[in-house]
Amino acid sequence: MTASSASSETKIAINTDLREPPMYQLIFLNDSGTTFDFVVESLMKYLNYTEATAQKITQEIHEVGSACVAVLPYEIAEQKGIEITVSARSNGYPLNIKIEPEAD
Repeated sequence: MTASSASSETKIAINTDLREPPMYQLIFLNDSGTTFDFVVESLMKYLNYTEATAQKITQEIHEVGSACVAVLPYEIAEQKGIEITVSARSNGYPLNIKIEPEAD
């Protein structure tokens, strides 16, 4: 028996079309039960804002009713939202957080 002399080559197409991951807004919603200080502390602890910036963002949440506090890849936005929500609940606060795709 002889080996087949026909060689079969497999060509692999490599996808080089790399894109940035879609970004998501982390949005804090105002409520009547979560303290200003807790929101400021959360922004500093979980998102590394300075105290002055955290106070400015918290004031916007209070005045407007909500504010985008960060724009992050989905997994990170989701994780930060969960961490802050767990902290809020364990401290007795009803803080609500939304994650929405960044507008184009």
